[in-house]
Amino acid sequence: MFASSELVPSTETYILYQYTSQSDMTMAHNEHLTTPAQEKHAFEAAAPEKHIERMRSIKEKKSEIGIALSEIWAGITIEEKCGGDSVEIGFACHDGTYNIDFAVHTLSVDPNVEGIVQDTSCPTFLPRDRDGQEKAIASYIICIVGNYSNKNQYKFLGCGLSQELLQLSPQTAARLWAELDIVPVVIPHAEGGSLLSGRMIDPTLGVDELADSPSRKCLSFFGPNSQPRVQVGFTNKVESDLASCAQLTALAQYEQSVNSSTWSAALKYSQALKQSRKKMAFFSATPQGGGVALMRHALIRFYHLLGVDCTWWVPKPKPEVFRVTKTNHNILQGVAAPDERLTEERQQLIKGWIFSNANRYWTRPGGPLAPRSQGGVDCVFVDDPQMPAIVEIAKAQDPTRPVVFRSHIQIRSDLAAQPDTPTAGHADLFISHPVAAFVPSAVGQTTLGYMPATTDWFDGLNKELSNFDTEYYLHEFNTQCLRQRMTTLQYPKRDYIIQIARFDPSKGIPDVLASYAEFRRASNYCKNMECAGTPQLVLDKQYSDIKNDVVVMRLGPTDQLLNALLSNAKVALQLSIREGFEIKVSEGLHKGVPMIVSSAGGIPLQVQHGKSGFIVEPGDNKAVAHYLDLLFSDTAKYKQVSVFAATHVSDEVSTVGNAICWMYLADTLTLEGGKKHEPNGRWIWDLAREAAGKPMKDSEVWLPRDRTT
Repeated sequence: MFASSELVPSTETYILYQYTSQSDMTMAHNEHLTTPAQEKHAFEAAAPEKHIERMRSIKEKKSEIGIALSEIWAGITIEEKCGGDSVEIGFACHDGTYNIDFAVHTLSVDPNVEGIVQDTSCPTFLPRDRDGQEKAIASYIICIVGNYSNKNQYKFLGCGLSQELLQLSPQTAARLWAELDIVPVVIPHAEGGSLLSGRMIDPTLGVDELADSPSRKCLSFFGPNSQPRVQVGFTNKVESDLASCAQLTALAQYEQSVNSSTWSAALKYSQALKQSRKKMAFFSATPQGGGVALMRHALIRFYHLLGVDCTWWVPKPKPEVFRVTKTNHNILQGVAAPDERLTEERQQLIKGWIFSNANRYWTRPGGPLAPRSQGGVDCVFVDDPQMPAIVEIAKAQDPTRPVVFRSHIQIRSDLAAQPDTPTAGHADLFISHPVAAFVPSAVGQTTLGYMPATTDWFDGLNKELSNFDTEYYLHEFNTQCLRQRMTTLQYPKRDYIIQIARFDPSKGIPDVLASYAEFRRASNYCKNMECAGTPQLVLDKQYSDIKNDVVVMRLGPTDQLLNALLSNAKVALQLSIREGFEIKVSEGLHKGVPMIVSSAGGIPLQVQHGKSGFIVEPGDNKAVAHYLDLLFSDTAKYKQVSVFAATHVSDEVSTVGNAICWMYLADTLTLEGGKKHEPNGRWIWDLAREAAGKPMKDSEVWLPRDRTT
């Protein structure tokens, strides 16, 4: 084994850091009596030039994309100087064990100031006005960190930010996430996240020393797989985005992602809920791992920015129950083994689990399910078919409080038609995916409303990744393939077709393989082509002639890795035989990736046949192969479909659209003296827009309504 010293922090750098942290600083004789004079320092880590050259040479030789990066964390703090005429910015880099580098840079309104350290390849001018300073500081930090990453072949996973930086440049956090794929973690005052709190203990504290503290604090939020840990509080409240310390987005981003009518409706309902001080609570089975959890994290994040009081609660995990609920999920969809049944014993196990959690955590005074007179929430949303008992408990605690139940799976109505279920008997509203066939016959039309699944355009699954980050994630994917002795992805030398789905009986994975085999064996595009030139097939989960061109991988919970795979695919498939809505379809369309999908569940609502993709019947493998042949053979058609797909995704499937629907329900259901709300089988989105005085226009992109009539 050869260990390169280029990747090891030098002793000299470490000693210099210790020295400068304790340097002979003098107290300034002005109004800032506790502010030390700060020495200026540049980054000193040497770029691993031999390593970079070796990687570049191999990439060019093999025509591969991908780059191996060292994963590190950062800390950044800032201090105003000279009455706001300059700022000092402290940077620290941490490899998970040691501080490996640091710097202190200065920005000034005086372009001719001397004796300071700056990176002149970045914009260094500091305007005098606050708005200009906010943008200038953020732009400089983004430039510095980006340059440092590229030069040293580092991948920053997270960055701890001081409170002063949040105050002087609020946009920095969201831009770190959007532009550099770095999780920004704002460290609270109480945990040493500001110069103010730090200097109460050590008046000589400088920005370099404080920057090291947020880097270490930030590191503590990450788990063994280098992903931020999901935070669940003592009473099983889900603390999304590290209890809102990870500030990934800004309101301006959401406003720019939807049309003006949609945004006006969002502001109207948020203002109404804030003025009336109404509280909402969601309940679901798990805080991570599926579409419901992804939607909920995004929703809580957006509500936090709006100032809407909304919380999310999950029961304490119990592996025995999880196995039963997963089986129940498959039974309801009709894809379980024929002899599989949800027995009375299993039903009682689930019910006992829910009641135990509710009694222990949620019904006590101040808990979300406590009566409103004892501090409970004003509106309860149950977003999981495994937890109908919450409806019963919420109504028992406060009979007049509105409770809404949402089902997000394709339920075989004949398997869920019991009229005496807790959901049908007690919930004020039943919300279903927008397919009438999903609704059990026990649900009355007056209490029925429709809502699609949604996705967030700014989370790790959907945001735009830079080429630098894309190469990193694709290299990570191939590394995982090698670990599992799986065929590697040969992009960009070969295009690839992808389906991202759970290893689930309903996801149509055998149809994906059969369709790809038909495409390879019978299409005009592939018939005269060497195997090495044909598209590969990637699945995120008897064909001997194609087995070396199929990549089947079970991937971990890294959203950006899935993002990179879907963004660079030539075509995406979603060939489920039973499905709820499968928002991956809209995610692919938003990226401009043509989709070939089955007509199961709510999938075909998202694709305009022949325009943004193609719809086939479940199991029609020849049709899938035909459309693959068309998209690969006809370049003009491919481009036309790709452009149309990227520009025709409805606001209904975005986080803002989802938030509007839930806020509308909470506002309407909790009106003082208001009549009982009756959707009468309509889309909640339509009702919300009409009530906001912003009805849908013909010029807007709508999901088809024909499957709910």
